[in-house]
Amino acid sequence: MNNIFLKSTASVLLLSFLFAFDVHGQTQALSIDEILSIFYQRNLNLIAAQYNIDQSFADAVIASAIPNPTLGIQVGELNSSNLNKGSGATGCNHNSNISCGAAEYFSFSQLIEVAGKRGLRIQSSGFATQAAESDFRDAVRIFSNMVRDAYYQLLQMQKNRWLAQEIVDHYQVISKANNLRLKSGDISESEFLRVKMESMRAQSDLDNAQAAVELAQADLAVILRWPDKSLQFEAKEEWPDAAGIGQSLSKEELISKALQQRPDLQADKQRADQADRELELARRLKYPDVTVTAGYARDPSNNALNSGFVGVSVPLPLFYQYKGESDKAAVNLNQSRLAAEQTELNIRNDVVSALATWNSANKIVDRFKDGLLDDALAVRDSSELAYSKGATSVLDFIEAQRSYKNVMHDYYAAEINRANAYYDLEKSLGVELDMDKAPTARNQIR
Repeated sequence: MNNIFLKSTASVLLLSFLFAFDVHGQTQALSIDEILSIFYQRNLNLIAAQYNIDQSFADAVIASAIPNPTLGIQVGELNSSNLNKGSGATGCNHNSNISCGAAEYFSFSQLIEVAGKRGLRIQSSGFATQAAESDFRDAVRIFSNMVRDAYYQLLQMQKNRWLAQEIVDHYQVISKANNLRLKSGDISESEFLRVKMESMRAQSDLDNAQAAVELAQADLAVILRWPDKSLQFEAKEEWPDAAGIGQSLSKEELISKALQQRPDLQADKQRADQADRELELARRLKYPDVTVTAGYARDPSNNALNSGFVGVSVPLPLFYQYKGESDKAAVNLNQSRLAAEQTELNIRNDVVSALATWNSANKIVDRFKDGLLDDALAVRDSSELAYSKGATSVLDFIEAQRSYKNVMHDYYAAEINRANAYYDLEKSLGVELDMDKAPTARNQIR
């Protein structure tokens, strides 16, 4: 990623959709892409600052700078009592009462770096800049998944609330029917009270589900830096494309894909390349740089009134040949290479673990959809019908309701786990956010 990518990314995200609410301030459902757009609009600059993107570009400018020249001016032969009076030099008036004047020297010095040191510094700073950009992209990868986790946690709480509301509605219908049946003597008072107690328990579950939704909204709002009206949004029931990242590929193919795409590994390799350039630079410090000096002298007390001069100065590495710098740079290079190797091992483990989790979560959801959901609903509905006709006991009716609730809770959890497993696999592969899919801004809530 280069500077152009950073600027275009920021521009797209700043133009992306933030919050859309109707004029009455009612709850608005937002997609995962819209939530991500909100997050990056409010956090992108902070993330970039944290990973020193601007500083890395400044360091690159410093590394490529050519040393400034030095201008020197000297005035010599100052003697207040004499000042070259009566000098026999060609440029002097030989009158003993007239001063010849002071000598003036003007010099210009320039440091010339040898052995390609400046080029090595430029290369080193270039790798440092690339590493900082890779760190930034890695932060985007990690934070994207953090936002998705909070988003799907909210979606799960919403679905639990919907289920709790459905059960409350069912108990309300049954309770109304039981009032009539109690008056007609079709059911006993204890049976009536038992259903009433289950209805009250269902209402308590609904209250708890509502509280859980609000907590999940607050958690997501914290990640989004708490925008206004943050508790008026809800998550859309939107699931990732199951065939989007090549889960059908073999483990080795997925690992190879991750090793090519993961920005954290790229950053470690770029830092290793930087350390290699720093080692070469340290080794070349033993080649001394040359300072060239040229100037002009005007000395009235000298037979040559005006003259020029040229000089060269070179530090002699007699006692110290920068071995300490070379050794330190060699250690840094070895550490950078070890860090890259460790990151590669971690990536392999991430991909294998994420793939196994995805395969398991996907199979669990398929089992629910292959008949378990229909069976739970059929048992619940048939039990309600049988109970309303007096063909089954209240215990069987309550057990069927509880079984249906448990199955649906497990199903919602499985769906959320499947979505999280998908994005965990995507994160392990280093798949970057597609900026082209970011929605266009319509209304913005600050």
